Amino acid sequence: MHGRLAATPSAGPAGGLPEGWNGALREAHLPVRAKRVIYLCMAGGPSHLETLDWKPQLKALDGQPFPDSFTAGQQLAQLQNTVLKARGPITTFAKHGKSGTEISDLFPHIAGVADDLCVIRSMQTEQINHDTAHAFMNTGSIIKGRPSMGSWLLYGLGAETQDLPGFIVLNSQGKYGLQPISARQWSSGVLPSRFQGIQFQSRGGAVHYVGNPDGVCQSTQRQVIDEIRRMNGFLAEGTRDPEIATRIAQYELAFKMQSSVPDLTDFKNEPQAMLDLYGVKEPGDGSYASNCILARRLAERGVRMIQLYHRAWDHHGDLEGGMKSGAKDVDQATAALITDLKQRGMLDDTLILWGGEFGRTPMGQGTGRDHHILGFSVFMAGGGVKAGTTYGATDELGYRSVENIVSVHDLHATMLALMGVDHHRLNTKFQGLDVRLTGVAGEVVKGVMA
Repeated sequence: MHGRLAATPSAGPAGGLPEGWNGALREAHLPVRAKRVIYLCMAGGPSHLETLDWKPQLKALDGQPFPDSFTAGQQLAQLQNTVLKARGPITTFAKHGKSGTEISDLFPHIAGVADDLCVIRSMQTEQINHDTAHAFMNTGSIIKGRPSMGSWLLYGLGAETQDLPGFIVLNSQGKYGLQPISARQWSSGVLPSRFQGIQFQSRGGAVHYVGNPDGVCQSTQRQVIDEIRRMNGFLAEGTRDPEIATRIAQYELAFKMQSSVPDLTDFKNEPQAMLDLYGVKEPGDGSYASNCILARRLAERGVRMIQLYHRAWDHHGDLEGGMKSGAKDVDQATAALITDLKQRGMLDDTLILWGGEFGRTPMGQGTGRDHHILGFSVFMAGGGVKAGTTYGATDELGYRSVENIVSVHDLHATMLALMGVDHHRLNTKFQGLDVRLTGVAGEVVKGVMA
């Protein structure tokens, strides 16, 4: 036995989902190394060549024709039928920590936690445009209606909180390279809607209308909820629609959130030294730094999946300005989150993923770089990964992953394995077929696991 994940409660009214959902999986398939995931999504596709993958030969080739042998017959986004010239990295790199991990000088704080990182330099994806690439990274598919990673985790494992949603999404943005983010990226798809991600506001009140209207006290609100629950119960008996059970549960959750959300977003108990560690100027100001400290508070309260989108990385032009600005937005707070969790003894069972939906071309596009799918980098930390390591490699110009290639399906399979889940065995029936996060692909990357 590998330890319990969660017991599946008996079915609720009319066979719907039970109110106290603890997860569809009764037992862990694999050793449980991580209990929760914080996904730091760098939306827009940060360049691996200015972040985590140092290519001195590309720097030496800067401004010269890019070798045809690399690109012949390959899919290019907006560089098709153009003269391709090499674009050298705008930064320098240095080795950091006992591990000697090479990290761009744009990220001095992340470099300071290099020995906690597991850098994957050999990622590949199948989608070259933002929306579909985001969908693929989040759901393992470009087909609309597929559940997101967070929805699968909440469905399979439940959450350790009854007072907050088990899957919460936060957004922030920088000054350059903004790309819109569709809510389908945190959709529950074919799973019941109670497993979808809930977007909290990053500025002002985290949840709109969470308080009672004037003249409505807590006891009156409780009576209203009880009556709605009773009437929905009658409806559930007649229709046997699982969404009725979702409706009942969401009314209950909303009632509980009237107390839990104000406490969650009250930063008064956070010492100034902690705010300074993250670089938070004003709690709740909508910044990535403020969202990071809120992510830690959510993790403490038992939320299963916390996803932070930072829109700042689509640098088709002004690569230098965009990269410097985006790095300044996220560097300090990302490192602080890792440090803070480690100090609290939470990093060991919290899996952090940092990265975008794809990389950028080693060929220039004006003053920027185009989308790139054949090689890019992400890093993980905590949650059972092998700290202080790099895995895989791209070729000498950073064009293609050539060593220990990791697909998006492989990444998903590995993340599930760290959570104690065999990716083949977490599925649901839809139109007579098994649907799962990894589809019919995916291999666990044991080389990144401690």
